[in-house]
Parts: sequence; structure tokens; C-alpha cells
Amino acid sequence: MTLKDRFSAALLGGAIGDALGVPAEKRTPAEIRARWGEIRDFVAPWDAPGTNPRYRGDGNITDDSLMMAALCRVYLEKREHLDARDAATYLVPHLLAPDTFVPELGRSMALIERLFYPEKYLYLRLKLANVDPREGGLGNMVNCGAAMYVAPIGLMNAGNPRAAYAEAIDFAAAHQWSYGREAAGVMAACVATAASPGASIAEVLEARTLLARDGTAAAIRAALNTVRGMTDWRAAVEPLQQALLPFMPGGWTADRRPSGQPSRDGAIEELPAALALLAVTGGDFSECVIAAANYGHDADSIAVMAGCIAGALGGLAAIPTAWAETVTKRNRIDFAAMGAALFDLFVDLEASDWGAARARRERLGLGEKERV
Repeated sequence: MTLKDRFSAALLGGAIGDALGVPAEKRTPAEIRARWGEIRDFVAPWDAPGTNPRYRGDGNITDDSLMMAALCRVYLEKREHLDARDAATYLVPHLLAPDTFVPELGRSMALIERLFYPEKYLYLRLKLANVDPREGGLGNMVNCGAAMYVAPIGLMNAGNPRAAYAEAIDFAAAHQWSYGREAAGVMAACVATAASPGASIAEVLEARTLLARDGTAAAIRAALNTVRGMTDWRAAVEPLQQALLPFMPGGWTADRRPSGQPSRDGAIEELPAALALLAVTGGDFSECVIAAANYGHDADSIAVMAGCIAGALGGLAAIPTAWAETVTKRNRIDFAAMGAALFDLFVDLEASDWGAARARRERLGLGEKERV
């Protein structure tokens, strides 16, 4: 398995998770069992034909994966690491471009038209209000909106989870705040760890231990403690939901969305749930994204996160060919090719970063055997 292979599998794996999970979004495990028994492949939308303009099923991805693809294009356009200002300079124009194919609606459009309100906030704050991008996320509804698409930041810092965390925290300042921003940093760090050759699921979970803060750290710890010793995700889902409920300010509301209030003690549900399901399934790609789809709640975003991490761990060989072909064809995005292009840029940036580090050491007079 090559490093390029891991890059491709992380993006493709996230998109597959997204497509598997979206029909079950906002549903409970009991509702999912009553409808499908168990989701083990792409299924038709929950809504009857003609009752919802969005076709949320049969392999169609959502805004999670479309935002992830947009972030990849930002990297490929800038060809450098990112910060908060790049969200205004590069990302917002991609959101406004009229040529994004939105598979749920079956047509090309500006992605901003498809986004949920907390993601539209990027346009409101960075374009209309023209605020400092480093403060763009202040006042937004706190949700998983930044964490769901930051996997490319993790890949562009492969093998360096601390750098991935720092870059994601910086970039996500333009979009989110509070525990929504923290989750983005931890998610990027987990992907950076998973993309390292020879990495294990245990190392991914260790990365969150080193970097997660406040309620995010506590929620992940509670999630992992809840599933400790479990090997069947079916037995883990509902206890896991109960364990995470206290970390969502206001609980899980009537329309099944977290309340979104800022809090030092709060956490999004999606990342802790994804990490716990990865732990239960041992990082197995197919089982972890299936588990996430059957979890319900924000199933597509949970499965995106699990799929990105498991894809980076297992590479393209771990991803069922039929799933890969369906997602690529239906959504008109070649995520594997996009990952390969991102890898080529990563190689260039890594060489540049390494050269800068060597030049700094030489300027400081530090040789290989120098002692401080």
C-alpha cells in the first residue's frame, strides 16, 4: 500500500460513508431497524418519491463530501498549506461557482444553495460582512460543519497529527468556534495519523488523547469507555448514544439536531461516535461505515468521518469495488483521482517544508550532533 493509495482511499472512503449514511440521517436505530432491518448497502431514500426534492439515497453524496471536494480544490489552487484567510480567498469563491453538480438534486448549481445554514455562514461572514476570517466562525451555530470536510487537511499533514490539528484549528476559525472548531482539529489529526504507513486504529485513538481539549476530549473518552471490550457494533449503538447525550447542550432536540450552543463542556456527537465505532470494528472499512449508517442521528457525517479514517488506514484495497464505482459514477467526482492529485502536491510541500527546516538549522548553527 502506497501513501498515494491512502490519500485516495481516505477521500473515496469518506464519500462512500456519506452515501451509505444519508438515507438514515435524523433517524433512530429503532426506526432504521423497522425500515431496513440493517443497512448494508446503498438504499433508497427514506422519503417516498415525489415528497422530497432531494434524492437522498442510492449512492448520492451530500454537502459533506461536496465540501470535502471543494477543500481539495482549494489546496490544488493555492498549492500551499492553509489558514483562515484562505477560506475567504479560495473556499468562498468555490462555493459560489455555478458548476457544482449536486447529485441529490440532479443538476449543477452553486454549492452555497445546497448548504445548511451554518455552512452558508461562510458566505455571510466572509463575503457579505467582510469580517476578519480569523473571527469568521464566531456566532455561528456550533455543529460538525467544519469537522465533516477537514480530512484533506489531515492528509496534507500526513504523519504529523500536531501540525494537522494546528492547521485545521486555524482554517476552521473562519467557519466554526467552540467545540465545533475543536472537533475539526481532532478529526484532521486522526486522519494525519491514519495516513501514516503502518498506522493502527490504536494510534489514531492515541492522537486524539494527545490533542483533544475540553468537552471534546471528555466526550471521546466517554464514547470509548462505553464501547470498551465490545466487538459487535449493534450492541454498541444505543449505549453510545446515551453516553454522548450529556455533551450536547440542550440534548437531541425534537427535529433531531443538536442545539448548537457554544460550551467549554459540550461536544458534537459525530466525531466521538465515529471514533467509537472505529474502535468496535477494529478500523475495518466496510463494517465501520455500515455501523455509522445504522447509528442514525447525523449518520452521513458520522460515516464520512469513519470512512475517511478507515480508508486512510486500509487503503483502496479495503474499499469494495462496487461501492467505489457507484459513488464515482452517480456523483460525477473521481475522489480517488482527487486524492492522487492531493498526494502529488503533498510531496512538493513536504520537500519545501523539509528544505526550510534544514535551512533554519544551518542558520542557527545546529548540526546533526549539536547539543542544546
